[in-house]
Amino acid sequence: MTRLKAQDTDVCGVTAAIAVIDGKWKTSLLWLLESGPHRPGELRRRIPEISEKVLTQALREMETDGLVHREVHDVLPPKTVYSLTEFGRELSELLGPLSDWGHRRLDRMKEARAAS
Repeated sequence: MTRLKAQDTDVCGVTAAIAVIDGKWKTSLLWLLESGPHRPGELRRRIPEISEKVLTQALREMETDGLVHREVHDVLPPKTVYSLTEFGRELSELLGPLSDWGHRRLDRMKEARAAS
């Protein structure tokens, strides 16, 4: 799915929601930011597979989509902190049942493998 879908107002609601969380890392970032504000370095340590470039891009897109708030503190060296907005927190809560469904799916897959 392209970033254009996230800006398209003529799509179904599910497509609009998925467009905002599309990508390999956004759901992980939402999950981490649920626990409170984090600096980019902390997020990278928690997701070591993500590159700095991809992390920055994902956070910028999430900020553009209104999911995260970026706060820059006027200190040397500059300190940036990301946190969920109320809109991002709402999305994160709504993803809870989807996560539960996903876990049930994984359990069914494990059971099917064990039975074969």
